[in-house]
Amino acid sequence: MRKRQRRQEAIRLIIRDERVRTQRTLVDRLKAEGYVCTQATVSRDITEMGLRKLPEGIYVLAEDLHLQRMVRDLVHDVRQAGNLVLVKAQAGTAPGVAAALDATELAGIIGSVSGDDTVLVVMKDEDHGSSVVETLNKFRGF
Repeated sequence: MRKRQRRQEAIRLIIRDERVRTQRTLVDRLKAEGYVCTQATVSRDITEMGLRKLPEGIYVLAEDLHLQRMVRDLVHDVRQAGNLVLVKAQAGTAPGVAAALDATELAGIIGSVSGDDTVLVVMKDEDHGSSVVETLNKFRGF
């Protein structure tokens, strides 16, 4: 994998896991991960990757925007039990939330099952479950 691709994959993981508000913060996080880059390089990566800023000022991946909107508007609770994540949504909306979750291909998701107002997400392990809970809560504004 080329250097730029590795750096952009690192950006993808950082953006999904943390609340990044500035390019400077992203440069600092990349440096902590061992990537030597400038703010201009990160700015080009942001443009190339299609990152967007939410109204709250947090960067989000373009492919996560649909999920972010659904979670923000429809989900009212996210809980974890080991490698399982339970997502509570408004009545009748869980199948759409599950489809959006599956489409984003968040790391560690094995699959999801939805009912009318609940989505059960099976994770590879507990750590991936924690990461998805953090991501969903970030999308909810928490």
